[in-house]
Amino acid sequence: MKFLFLFLSTFVFAQQTKYVDFKTVNGYITINPVNKSVNGNVTYKFEVLKPIDTIKIDAQNMTFSEVKLKGNTIPFTTNGKELLLIYPFQKGKNSIEFSYAATPKQTMYFVGSEETDNLEIWTQGQGKYTSHWFPSFDDVNEKVIFNMNIAFDSKYQVLANGILKKKMADKNKIIWSYQMKKPMSSYLLALAIGKFDKNTQKSKSDIQIEMYLNSKNIEKQEPTYRYSKEIFNFLEKEIGVKYPWKIYRQIPVSEFLYAGMENTSSTLFSTRYVVDSIGFEDRSYTNVNAHELAHQWFGDLVTAQSGKDHWLQEGFATYYALLAEKEIYGEDYFYSKLYESSMQLKQASKTDTIPVLNAKASSLSFYQKGAWALHVLRVGIGEEAFRKAVKNYLKKYAYQNVTTQNFFDEIKKVSNYDLDSFSKVWLESSGFNSEIANQLLSKNKSMQIQLEVNKLRSKPLAEKYDFFEKTLQSDVYFTVKASIVGQLMKEKFEDKKQLLRLALQTQNLQVRQAVASTLQKIPEEFRTDYENFLNDKSYQTQELALFYLWNNFENKRAGYMERTKNWVGFNDFNLRILWLSLAISTPEYSANKETYLNELLNYSSPNYEATTRQNALEYLINFDIINETVLKNLVNSTTHHMWQFSKFGRDNIRILLKNKDIRTVFQSILPSLNEKEQFQLNRLLKEDSK
Repeated sequence: MKFLFLFLSTFVFAQQTKYVDFKTVNGYITINPVNKSVNGNVTYKFEVLKPIDTIKIDAQNMTFSEVKLKGNTIPFTTNGKELLLIYPFQKGKNSIEFSYAATPKQTMYFVGSEETDNLEIWTQGQGKYTSHWFPSFDDVNEKVIFNMNIAFDSKYQVLANGILKKKMADKNKIIWSYQMKKPMSSYLLALAIGKFDKNTQKSKSDIQIEMYLNSKNIEKQEPTYRYSKEIFNFLEKEIGVKYPWKIYRQIPVSEFLYAGMENTSSTLFSTRYVVDSIGFEDRSYTNVNAHELAHQWFGDLVTAQSGKDHWLQEGFATYYALLAEKEIYGEDYFYSKLYESSMQLKQASKTDTIPVLNAKASSLSFYQKGAWALHVLRVGIGEEAFRKAVKNYLKKYAYQNVTTQNFFDEIKKVSNYDLDSFSKVWLESSGFNSEIANQLLSKNKSMQIQLEVNKLRSKPLAEKYDFFEKTLQSDVYFTVKASIVGQLMKEKFEDKKQLLRLALQTQNLQVRQAVASTLQKIPEEFRTDYENFLNDKSYQTQELALFYLWNNFENKRAGYMERTKNWVGFNDFNLRILWLSLAISTPEYSANKETYLNELLNYSSPNYEATTRQNALEYLINFDIINETVLKNLVNSTTHHMWQFSKFGRDNIRILLKNKDIRTVFQSILPSLNEKEQFQLNRLLKEDSK
């Protein structure tokens, strides 16, 4: 009977939305940054659609007390993943209230500390589930109106979804009260806590756009948020449906897992995109900005019923972000990005056999192939018909869940386009139709030339030299010129030097960067030309130039060190870390070797963000600067919440363990490590000894 109960419960839970409709939730939570815990009181209002004896609320590793239905205590149980409410629920309106406590192992992240004055707390629900920090629903089809009250230290800003209705002082804390007016899926619930400054603008439709930055980065406000208002106004006009929420916030947070996340009304994004005017050239937030904003319609307003239809979110957000960038940067940019993704998709189709309409499809398929599908469709039925269909689709299914068929139904109302053939080619096939893609790319003159450049890839330089020379001297879009430079990489310098000089004369930062990256061996006659890269207003170009110049001209190293000693670079200190690594390895310059080494080691420590630490550790290892501190910081990286960084740590430890002397050092530092670090290192030591 127990097996039967479990089977039936699982069957009902999978379809719980057919039995129960949760309407609203009021949450009152307190967060403790010291023990990284959350405590709260929660009230859900819901309607029972059909009689049911057990209702579940997803709750990962939580404890509960005072569970009451309409004020009366009822039986409940937990299984580590869910709160199970056991009661003969009958049709009608109900409310349930309870208290809970959790120490989230994921989804809510605590970065920095109060002691070092860099504490930030933020959440990331998609793919990891909000139910780790707030009792909610992992089923995206259960949409709820969230109202959150969050108590925290008064020295910090607390940001969440919806309108800030009020702030109430409570001793040394403030209770921030946020309210939503419309329902959303639980994975879009979010909060961010930190010391932020706010800049506010108004859209044409009178929506308040709040742009936050850590107080220490306030001088980077303009380049970081450049074009934000323009993007907002464009998307509202292009989509044809008013922004669906009452306010829009953007908050950069430290150590974020992804580029950005479209939480309803409040996007969180990586501090990687907090840039100055020089950094903007290489690391602009523009695309992420537009992508996450587009999600407020595609994903937040209408949400895919299942992973199979995930392209309805990512494909749409990717395509509309590209349309927004077209408005800002022009048609050549738009087509160059379509071309770039077509090349990625063509290459990936050789090994990626999963089509877009499959929950297991790759991100490349969901995002880029989904965007290409929409471009094909938009061109095929015409822009006006496409806009009308999208507008009708969003209005009809607002605050609901959707399938691809729902979208197709709206296309059929405005066009006789052959959707069956379209779907087979772009959504159900694992391949990428380069023929159709190239036909559409050829509508742009620069891409016509780009496709000609591609055809010459296997030709000898002598046969394509004149064409390359003419193209580099033309006004064709810079990506085409950069592509030509890429084809020159393996050619003899004597044969290509005049073409390289023509490329430099374009004075385009990206074309010049292409030259800097492809010319790793620098002839003496080109040294002066190459040294000019040190003056380019691009931190990436400067990093390439300094490294390759140092590597090629040993007798000039001290001069390069002196010339670049005040460089810092992006907010991940890319130039400073490179400079320190080179200075330590330049005997004739490193009089302060110990000082430089300590600074570099500090960048590899938990005092800095993962991207900074990884950069420092890579240079330390590559330059063979390995000591106990480096190894301890490397072990610490394996415990980090960013999987990319923890994987970097594990992979490098595996390599270093092959060296017997370094293995001995790892074993010697083991007792000084904390419990998590010991667990990770022990596992790697055992793995290596097999």
